[in-house]
Amino acid sequence: MAKPKKIRAKRKQKARTKGLEAADCLAADAKVVESLTALVEASGGKALSGYRDPWGGHTSLFALLPVEAVEPTPFQRDLSDTHEKRLSVAIEKLGRYLDPIIAVPAEKGFFTPNGMHRLSAMKRLGAKSITALVVPDPEVQFKILALNIEKAHSLKEKSLEVIRMYRAMAANAEGTEEDYGLEFEEPGFATLGILYDQDKRFAGGAYNPILKRVDGWLEDKLPVALKEREKRAAKVRKLEDLVAGHVKTLQAKGFKSPYLRAFVVARINPLRFMKTVPAFHEALDMLIGKAERFDPGKVRQEDISAAAGAAD
Repeated sequence: MAKPKKIRAKRKQKARTKGLEAADCLAADAKVVESLTALVEASGGKALSGYRDPWGGHTSLFALLPVEAVEPTPFQRDLSDTHEKRLSVAIEKLGRYLDPIIAVPAEKGFFTPNGMHRLSAMKRLGAKSITALVVPDPEVQFKILALNIEKAHSLKEKSLEVIRMYRAMAANAEGTEEDYGLEFEEPGFATLGILYDQDKRFAGGAYNPILKRVDGWLEDKLPVALKEREKRAAKVRKLEDLVAGHVKTLQAKGFKSPYLRAFVVARINPLRFMKTVPAFHEALDMLIGKAERFDPGKVRQEDISAAAGAAD
């Protein structure tokens, strides 16, 4: 069987050697602009400006389209209700719509091969129109997936972004943490962000479920709240130091499962069985106490195997 050819990344090109200058992007093809403008206005929309894209020089149209004139392409992935709801909340709180969808002419109105969730969020909010980059070539809808490669944020990336925003805003912010809930998303991200900032290899995934239960928004203004966040991070760090010590002991005994940390955390965590959980510091003190009393010598191989099965 022939070996598949490796796809080699092209070398980074010298800066400012490819594509169009900004001024050149204004020289759009008049016939294409006229044709697209007619389609947009026939749908009840308004053309704003024709332009040439800065890489290939192809003419497109920046326009406002009625939301009812646009539908997602029929072959896209299913709509994520969670993503659409979060996006609609973000747009409503921000009070701005900033990210145009891509639209191509369809038999009736337009299809969007890239913008389904944005379009659905705007419809959920009751919006009348949406900004769009209208591309004349319908074949683009079958190729747009190649450009849709945005990488989802990992827990570490999200947490580091939050704590960096937090620190940047703390000097001048007047509100409490909850006032900035749109920016910070979840209280635990700030706590984990401090820990990831101290140690990029911190095992945040093991403690995020705990923080989701006990780490709420602080009522203090950001400069004061940040100091409390640092205290909370220190307690989680103390807990992780104890857990990491038990993991090393188990590894020295010959246990090699990738679920060792999750196993230890599960064994010392009674919160998952509680309907009403204690406040943050009380909860962490409880976990730290249980971690200090945990005896790796009593762990059996079948215990680890059972934990791995549950994790799977």
